Amino acid sequence: MVRSTSTSMLVRGTVAVILGIFAIAWPHITIAALVVVFAVYVFCDAFGQFHRAFASDRAGPVAGHVLLGLLDITAGIVALVWPGITAFVLAIWIAAWAVVTGVVEIGSAVASHGTGGLRLSLGLLGVASILFGIVVFAHPYAGALTLALLFGLFLLVYGVNLLVTGSRMHRGDLAGGRPAVGAAGWSGAGRRADATQRADRPTSSPR
Repeated sequence: MVRSTSTSMLVRGTVAVILGIFAIAWPHITIAALVVVFAVYVFCDAFGQFHRAFASDRAGPVAGHVLLGLLDITAGIVALVWPGITAFVLAIWIAAWAVVTGVVEIGSAVASHGTGGLRLSLGLLGVASILFGIVVFAHPYAGALTLALLFGLFLLVYGVNLLVTGSRMHRGDLAGGRPAVGAAGWSGAGRRADATQRADRPTSSPR
């Protein structure tokens, strides 16, 4: 489960970084292009959230990841089908998505059964999302270029955090310890192996 979750985070982080660079580097980006960038990201993120939901074995994290996936899909579809969407409407929509997503991510981090370091890393993702939403809410009339810059910077920060967290999980730095049942099983197997070795060891005859 840890390996599948780390792979999902690495994929999501890579997509976020690529789209972030794309949004920042695109000269004179239009609202239509920014909508496409946003939709591509949230659809990819939804796939990752559903993947994490099916990889989790607890009801709390499952519900949180499913909710995040549904929020992503809804946000992407509404942005794509909104007729004649303006920079102001897109800014408000992206900001609302970011704040709600951040709140749910923090809740999922608290409800997860990972280590303290993993919960902190996941919680920071939620905090970054909320802060981004607040900044966009505070500047809804910034225009397409400024919105693209803010969204691109958010994707870079968010993506790098995902890559670092996913890499640490893949290496086992954020993985929890061996479960108690497993530990008991291993210790029992070790005791049986020691007993077998002692039984097979030749006994020395008394002098």
